Amino acid sequence: MSDYTFIEPDAAHAAKTFMDKGYILQPVEDMQALNAIRACAAEHAAVALGRGIPEDIDAFLNGFHEYISVDELNGVRLSVIEALNRQTWLRPAYFALARNAIYSIVGNELAMQRRVNLSIQLPDDQSSILPVHADVWSGDSPFEIVLWVPLVDCHDTKSMYLTPPGPDRKIQNNMSSDFKGSSEEDLFAAIENDVEWMNVPYGHVLVFSQTLMHGNRVNEEPETRWSMNCRFKSLFSPYADKRLGEFFEPITMRAVTEMALDYNLPQGFGDE
Repeated sequence: MSDYTFIEPDAAHAAKTFMDKGYILQPVEDMQALNAIRACAAEHAAVALGRGIPEDIDAFLNGFHEYISVDELNGVRLSVIEALNRQTWLRPAYFALARNAIYSIVGNELAMQRRVNLSIQLPDDQSSILPVHADVWSGDSPFEIVLWVPLVDCHDTKSMYLTPPGPDRKIQNNMSSDFKGSSEEDLFAAIENDVEWMNVPYGHVLVFSQTLMHGNRVNEEPETRWSMNCRFKSLFSPYADKRLGEFFEPITMRAVTEMALDYNLPQGFGDE
């Protein structure tokens, strides 16, 4: 009888990995969904450039810097984001990429960010640095996780970095005394030897805690980075500045919860 546990063995393993590393990196759970998302992004990027639909999507995305300047990039990126989020299938397909992993570490009644984001980082683009930060510093709840999905192979400076939980908590716990008046570059210099560059090949996903310091640097690789990100949280965990109905939307509410929210306790039997 001692083999019984509350948490399923696979979920327990995922939870330990997440707690130890601050992230889960695993093969995508629905490759057909990922291929459809990537094809949609490539098609709309090509349209924005006035080009035909690329036959070799991987080569087109990796070589995107050959077709566009840094000044033109953000306008095209925003048009692709808009086109992707117009697809009614996009958010369910995106969730399907890591459904079980998210269930394992967050729960099965979830809220999902209403819009999926896209990052495009050209080689040597000095303007695309995302300074070291934790999302909780700017209004995100610590109960959120980020599902980060590359549309090309991402590695080294063509990817993002994440600070492991041990060094991260040591720095954050003393930040007000050790880094008062310091710049973001000062902070990065302090964690540079500890950060882990996320090597995530196409066909894999990264699920990480946005309470950990992370960011990117100038892409020194000869290819363009394409990656998407979206936040998930337990539907009934605390929210911060990004609220339910505004930034988040329920996606997996269960029947008992739905019935309970509609229930009204009979009135009129109180003090008379």
